[in-house]
Amino acid sequence: MIFDKLQKKEAKLAVIGLGYVGLPIAIEFAKKFTVVGFDIKEEVVKKLKNRIDPAGEVAPEEFEGTDILFTTNIDDLKSASFYIVAVPTPIDEHKKPDLFPLIKSCETVGKVISKGDYVVFESTVYPGCTEEDCVPVIEDFSKLEFVKDFKVGYSPERINPGDKVNTLTTITKITSGCDVESSEQVAKVYESIIKAGIFKASSIKVAEAAKIIENTQRDVNIALMNELSIIFNRIGINTFEVLEAAGTKWNFLKFFPGLVGGHCIGVDPYYLVHKARELDYHTHIISAGRFVNDSMGGYVAKQTVKKIVAQEKNVLHSKVLIMGVTFKENVSDIRNTKVEDLVKELESYKVNVDVVDPYANPEELKAEYGIELKEKIGSGYDAVIVAVSHKEYVDLDEKYFIDIMSENGILIDVKGMYRERIKNLLYWSL
Repeated sequence: MIFDKLQKKEAKLAVIGLGYVGLPIAIEFAKKFTVVGFDIKEEVVKKLKNRIDPAGEVAPEEFEGTDILFTTNIDDLKSASFYIVAVPTPIDEHKKPDLFPLIKSCETVGKVISKGDYVVFESTVYPGCTEEDCVPVIEDFSKLEFVKDFKVGYSPERINPGDKVNTLTTITKITSGCDVESSEQVAKVYESIIKAGIFKASSIKVAEAAKIIENTQRDVNIALMNELSIIFNRIGINTFEVLEAAGTKWNFLKFFPGLVGGHCIGVDPYYLVHKARELDYHTHIISAGRFVNDSMGGYVAKQTVKKIVAQEKNVLHSKVLIMGVTFKENVSDIRNTKVEDLVKELESYKVNVDVVDPYANPEELKAEYGIELKEKIGSGYDAVIVAVSHKEYVDLDEKYFIDIMSENGILIDVKGMYRERIKNLLYWSL
């Protein structure tokens, strides 16, 4: 059995894709088994060999005592028998699933896999993708037969970037296989590193569906909060105060309004929408939630412009500071950040926009979105938008903002962090 061989180090485990998901998995398994960590990016592998995680999720000391080879050489994968695929599954410009990284990984696996090997996918996909899209590619390149010659499983990633409490080993892991034997073996392999325990799904499709609805559920609930915030803004009451009051009931779900970006919540629902269309069903709630959340960057920008105009200032000469550009707090990840929409909408009004962030990489931000990151915060801002609740921003006081603003400056607090601390400034939040 494959688990026994891995345990005795008679077989190797390979992780394909060493990003924020793949690297923590590879490191944990390398504490138990012999691991090959593969990525197509030479600069990433070079850093990993020097115990530097580009994503900042794995500390240098975590590399200590691990049995792992980092490589970009596909030939190094041939020595493995248990393959874990952990590559991104983004959407394209039309908001349709972009399976290119996943399919290319399947081609790679197909070129190196041998009879009796296992392949487990962790990438978030729509139900049916593993068996209908991935397996045929592996079969085509390997000339091996699914189930008979090689086994496949699916175990969705549940890593929360920047979260040092709910980590890989402390979150229950869903596992699945293509038959009874693979279901048991995949579960055993993951049980060796997951302290929180394993939940064995009845099939690969069930495991795929479980993952995708986790983020879809959050997306829809946040969309409701965002829509409520638009209504409450017109009424003239603060959304966070309403939620605080409503939250005193034991069964009230505590979701909050905000900019919903990133590579999970802002992307995964589109995979389910795509699958529904293939089944001749038009999603209503899911699509509506996506529309609301995708529009929030533009909404915040328009509210900012309105408030600048209300102070009888010329928008064409106004100056706005945006604090925070990553998709969430305390991480460097800028993928699918909705702050981009905020910047572009403000610039469409000819507003002069400065952007700062203590975590974002200036080169990556410029290459991905064309946004220049300022090294230092200036002064004379007509509005300051705190878009991301980085820990560096949480304790800032009213005087700090007054000092960097022009007369009658406006504080736009997207996350509602300062609402009880602002007494003199013009203030607005979702």
